[in-house]
Amino acid sequence: MKMSLIDGDAPMQTRGSAKSLDAHLENLRREFAGQPELLWHHAKLIVLLRRGVETDKVLAQFEDLWEQEGAFLAGALNLRWLVSATDTFADHSRDAETRTLATLVSLLVNTIKIYETERVLADGAPSPLSPAKIERVQDELVPLFSGLSCFTVGTDDTLRNMRWRLDPLMEKGPVGLILKTVFDRLQVEDTAYARLKAQHHRERTGWWSE
Repeated sequence: MKMSLIDGDAPMQTRGSAKSLDAHLENLRREFAGQPELLWHHAKLIVLLRRGVETDKVLAQFEDLWEQEGAFLAGALNLRWLVSATDTFADHSRDAETRTLATLVSLLVNTIKIYETERVLADGAPSPLSPAKIERVQDELVPLFSGLSCFTVGTDDTLRNMRWRLDPLMEKGPVGLILKTVFDRLQVEDTAYARLKAQHHRERTGWWSE
């Protein structure tokens, strides 16, 4: 299934789901046009678990798939399906640590999704960072809310320290691999992480993978 590609040239992302399981899976197939069939198989397992179809059997297949092909899946799946995978681990894993770690991935990506949605839906184009305001946070504490203050763009070690705390978790099985993959992707997609990374000049406080 890794070598067999699904027919079609342009993937079409689905929105919502058909009541018929067969219809939903066929619609979903178009989302993986031109991609390895294994990715669609992974998505099908998630759908079956969400619809309560032979849960124990399907969960075993899902967990075994991540154990055997985790590196391939992490490299090939987009963020949508990586988060769907961790949501599935969070919902169904019998291991408490795995459920907690999986929830962490969802929390991270959904936080990004919410504020980037607000940014896209706001009137007017998103404004670039102000050099004057960047200079201001170098010299003074700029309050946000509830005791929080602005990130000191360019030098702050907050994200570097957070990354240090995440590193051991990123080594914990398939979900740890997903966490690392997701975090690395957020540093190159158009997110606040990437936009602040572009302004960061203190090498020893960098929070991204080399």
